[in-house]
Amino acid sequence: MRPSRRHVIGWLAASGIALGFSRIGPAQAVRFEDTQALPGAGPAPAGGGRVDGRAKVTGAKLYAADFRAADMEGWPPTTAHALLLRTPDATHIFAGLDLSALHGAATPTEVVTAERLAQAGTRVPPFYAGDLLCPAGKTPLYLGQPVALLLFETFDAFDRARATLREASPLRFGAATKPVAGANYTALRFTRVAGATASDPDVYDPLQEGWISPGFLDTNGRPIWQPLPVAEGGQYARGAAFGEAIRKELAAPGPGMLVLDRTFATGSTDPMFLEPECGLAWYDPGARALQLVLGVQSPFEAAESIAHLLGAAAAGFRPDRIDTHFASVGGGFGGRDHTPFPLYVALAAMFLPGRPVRLAHDRPQQFQGGIKRHAFRMRSQIAFDRESGRMLAFAGDHVLDGGGLANYSASVAVVGATAAIGSYDIPRVDVTTLAEHTRGVPAGSMRGYGTLQTMTALETLVDEAAVALKMDPIALRRRNLLRVGARSMTGNPWTVTVRTPEILDKLEAHPLWRQRAAAKAAAAKGVLVGTGVACATKDFGTGADCALGRVEMDARGHITIQADAVEMGNGIGTALANRVARELGRQADTVALARIDGFEALGLVTSGDPYAITQEEQDAAARDPRWVPAISSATSASIGAHVGTHAAAQAARIIFRFGLWPAALALWGIAQDDPRRFLWEQALWQGSDLILSGLPPLAQADVAAKAHAMGGVTGAMAHAFSRWAWAQAAFPLGGMDWIADIDALAVRSGGGAFTRLERSFVAFPPASYNRVGTAFTSSCGTLVRVEIDAASGAVRVAQAYSVLECGQVLAPHVVEGQAQGGFAMGVGHTLLEALPPFEDGPGNGKWNLGDYVVARASDLPLHRLEIEVLPPLSPKEPPKGMAEVVMIPVVPALLNAIHDATGRRFHALPVTPTQVKGALACPPSPSPSTGSPTAPSTCATTSP
Repeated sequence: MRPSRRHVIGWLAASGIALGFSRIGPAQAVRFEDTQALPGAGPAPAGGGRVDGRAKVTGAKLYAADFRAADMEGWPPTTAHALLLRTPDATHIFAGLDLSALHGAATPTEVVTAERLAQAGTRVPPFYAGDLLCPAGKTPLYLGQPVALLLFETFDAFDRARATLREASPLRFGAATKPVAGANYTALRFTRVAGATASDPDVYDPLQEGWISPGFLDTNGRPIWQPLPVAEGGQYARGAAFGEAIRKELAAPGPGMLVLDRTFATGSTDPMFLEPECGLAWYDPGARALQLVLGVQSPFEAAESIAHLLGAAAAGFRPDRIDTHFASVGGGFGGRDHTPFPLYVALAAMFLPGRPVRLAHDRPQQFQGGIKRHAFRMRSQIAFDRESGRMLAFAGDHVLDGGGLANYSASVAVVGATAAIGSYDIPRVDVTTLAEHTRGVPAGSMRGYGTLQTMTALETLVDEAAVALKMDPIALRRRNLLRVGARSMTGNPWTVTVRTPEILDKLEAHPLWRQRAAAKAAAAKGVLVGTGVACATKDFGTGADCALGRVEMDARGHITIQADAVEMGNGIGTALANRVARELGRQADTVALARIDGFEALGLVTSGDPYAITQEEQDAAARDPRWVPAISSATSASIGAHVGTHAAAQAARIIFRFGLWPAALALWGIAQDDPRRFLWEQALWQGSDLILSGLPPLAQADVAAKAHAMGGVTGAMAHAFSRWAWAQAAFPLGGMDWIADIDALAVRSGGGAFTRLERSFVAFPPASYNRVGTAFTSSCGTLVRVEIDAASGAVRVAQAYSVLECGQVLAPHVVEGQAQGGFAMGVGHTLLEALPPFEDGPGNGKWNLGDYVVARASDLPLHRLEIEVLPPLSPKEPPKGMAEVVMIPVVPALLNAIHDATGRRFHALPVTPTQVKGALACPPSPSPSTGSPTAPSTCATTSP
């Protein structure tokens, strides 16, 4: 949760420090706003191609790691270097540093410790609560916790010191202690009891009753989930009573009920993004200005956090101004959401004033300090009616290892829990989730965000139930699908199209599925062949998503786009260009991402926490016509198309309606009393020509020139906010109140300046929507065929097919690439990737790519992987998130294929050849045939 705050976007002020934001670009030291704007100096790609293609294939500087001080306009030309020391020990008192090995040319210029941070008066932002540097005399909070920052004026000194410290650690430790105990990050229970019929209201659900958490802990710090006979905790007791009744039913099933009761474990994994974390910073003491070069998914949050860090610092450590410059590829392909790394970049510059300083992880340092995927331990119980195959009840218990800092553990726990029943309609559900503090490397957001873990457990259970019920696995899934309008486990319906039935039809009709028995029969001697299926859904959106978009069109028809969305492998630049082109008839000539500046004309203000605000607080705040619940949010893979392009698309639509359309009417000679002037929604672009039935086509450049000449709207900037629905507001445009899915708007007429338009009314989504678990979702299904060498246990992925839906496809090649990448990640997660917990894991600082194996080309069916994307149901269907869902079903489909080949089920990841070989030596798992809970043979159950 965020602390209460009030911020203004213009020159944003945070903690009393002025914040500026801009993008960085290619190596020549030029103005930031003139650099790295895609597609750069060249012409826009023909036919709506990749706007980032030219920059990427020609090796343009797109990552923060590409930059040195000499690349930056106005900076001193020489780069200094920083080295962040992290602890490999979290069970002994940290006794301090011994840097005697760093002498001569390897001597650091400055050594920053916790004591020096205290003297400087820095503050830890609330999201990263905990010591930024472990103080001497304390046990480190977690493995990999930073203990000191060493600063070197030359690369030679830095490199010598780095080499020396690889061989001899300077960290000293004292007496052994227990690991530092920390409070749980969250403990929540989600319980739903449906009404007697689908049209009846729920008896109990989280949407009506609120999210509940037990108020009592056991002596070991674990929550007591059972309702206690005490007066306190009445709200929890009511929900828990319903939950315990569901569990009682599962524990004593009747003869007509099949109950499966299984445990499942998924281990910690690393995002393995292409660029280890890196940053560059310079503090100019004369101007009292701090400038930074960063690559993050959350530009706004990073700047806020740095301002908080230094906002109350002593003289010499508190800048008057912070200018943050964000690299084009800011997400590092999935590993930069709310990382504390920028804080250390800022500190390096403040403790070496006057010198640009670079802090960059190498791969072992990134393993030791980078955010990881949460390891899950799960127990899942599911009941089926034996005759109909309908799901009757479900109970789940999840325990997440959050590591030593909270990060997004609470949010991942919630998303995993509310996704525990996937795409299915189950009338009685009870799920508990606990995110624990441990001494492990902190865990946070990563592709799949908790749903990968819980839906893997679910989809393998459904497959097992199909065997037990002697039903086709796809038919069993189809029978239990959640339909449009039906309620999810939090009590709300999905509010987007639901295409899962079509996806199952595609899977069922595919030759890979229809010919599975023939493939098994044709297997070579010593090879076991199996085919597996799985289907998954993944929410997109967080319940507090924001978008900033600015679109301008000059008199030649050239288009410029600015947006706060960040490129992280999701092709957001191309998605923006293509979505705007549908309104303005031409792909943008310039696309600038990660932009927070440039929106001053909106005059936005914000306060409070959008996730915790009450309806009364929201109504009161909204009386200020400039107030919005939040200004900018992190980019994530699944909201790029849905959120990241939304504000720009709305801005482009306004330019068309109030700029291009009046110009087109004038060029066609359509009078004011001609009813055709109302047909703007029937007009369409064919190439760069504007077409309306019965009229001659108009060239986009001619229409743009006329719009400028008439003083029509030629530029618009907008802000949008979504809490499972877009905020709506009305603005005075063209003599009417124009209603749009935005909450702030400024426009430019002709070649004039931007002017903010006051909204005449605004409707923000109700605060009660914060109780929604999932309202926006996309679906994907996967078929996988494996070939297993019986002698070695090696699993080869021979062929695969994935089918997905994502609404309006903005960048087809990017969608296909995301699906291919998701498949590769799913293979790695299932068969290859594993990080042991604690001292044997990455926190010890010894891990590298020789130890951590990711999927390579040889592990994938490169020429036998088929991706199919369902077309949108209508041309006006908005884009949906898809980048995460394409990974999720790959994992259970592989596990189900391995079972089909071997007759053994695996309930922990990864599944290694040694484990498969060992399982093949054991008798097959028994099929459940009674109403009582059964478990597979322990011989076939692996552990991470």
